[in-house]
Amino acid sequence: MSAPNCLDIDKLSAVLPNGQRVLRSVSLSVQPGEVRALVGESGAGKTMIGKAVLGVLPSSVRVVEGDIVLEGQDLGRLEPKARRTLVGARTALIPQDPLTALNPSRRIGPQMTDRLVRILGWSGQRADQRTRQLLDEVQIRDPDRVLKSYPHELSGGMRQRVLIAAAFAAEPRLIVADEPTTALDVTVQKQILRLIAQLQREHGTAILFVTHDLGVVAKISQKVSVLYAGKVVEEAETETLFAAPQHPYTRALMAATPRYTDPFASLKPVDDTVLAGLKQEIATADQAWRRPHG
Repeated sequence: MSAPNCLDIDKLSAVLPNGQRVLRSVSLSVQPGEVRALVGESGAGKTMIGKAVLGVLPSSVRVVEGDIVLEGQDLGRLEPKARRTLVGARTALIPQDPLTALNPSRRIGPQMTDRLVRILGWSGQRADQRTRQLLDEVQIRDPDRVLKSYPHELSGGMRQRVLIAAAFAAEPRLIVADEPTTALDVTVQKQILRLIAQLQREHGTAILFVTHDLGVVAKISQKVSVLYAGKVVEEAETETLFAAPQHPYTRALMAATPRYTDPFASLKPVDDTVLAGLKQEIATADQAWRRPHG
C-alpha cells in the first residue's frame, strides 16, 4: 500500500464577509519530498492557500467548502486543538519578510528553540543542539553570536537563514515557503534559493513554494499550479509547463517574464483579451457556485 500524499487540497473555496470568493474550488496535491510551486500575480490567492493549510487565515476569510488533508488526516474533521497540534508538528513556514517575522524584542536563540520545546516537547538542551546543527547547515559559522543577537543586529540574508533553519529544525513533513526571497536583494536571493533547494533534497521535505517569479519556479519545483483570482487555471510538471504551456494566461505570464539568456528582449504585458476572458470565465463560475450556496 502506497503512502498517502503529504498534502491534498480538494475543491477548497473561501469567501470574504461580502460573499466574494478569494479561493475558487482549488484542488492540488503535494507528494512526499516534492516541491510544488504556486505561481501567479499579486492577489491570485497563492498566500491564502498556504495560510489555509497552516490554519492561519485572516479572521475576515472563511472556508466554506472543500477539504485539506495532511498525510491522510482530514484537517476539517479535527477539533481545533488537535488540528493545531498536528499542523504544528508536521508543518512549518518560511515567511516572506524575515524582519517582520521575528520578534524584535527577543534574542534569536529563544525564538528558534521555543517551538521545539513548546510544540514538540523537546528538552531545552536537545532544542539548543538541534538549533546549532541547523544553523551550521544554513552556513552560519558563528552560531553563538547569532543566537545571542536581536533581529535588527543581523543582515536580511542572515535573518532569512535563521528562519530557514528554524523551519527545518523539527523535521516537518511540509514547509510552506511564502515568497521567501522577495524581500532580499538579487545576489542574496540566489544564495537563499540554493540553500532551500539543498536542504529540501537532504531532508526530503515537501515544500509548497509560493512565488510570482517563474524563474524561481524553474529552478526549484517539480510541479506547478498557475493561479489567477483564486482559481487554478493550469497545473503540470515544471518541465512540461515551460516546454508547452496550455492556458493562454500561463503563456501570457511567460511572455511577460524577463529572460536571463536575453535580458534586452522586449517584454509583452499580459494581454487584455486574455484577462477579459478569464474574468468572464470566473464570473460565470461564481454565478453558478452561488446558486446552491445561497
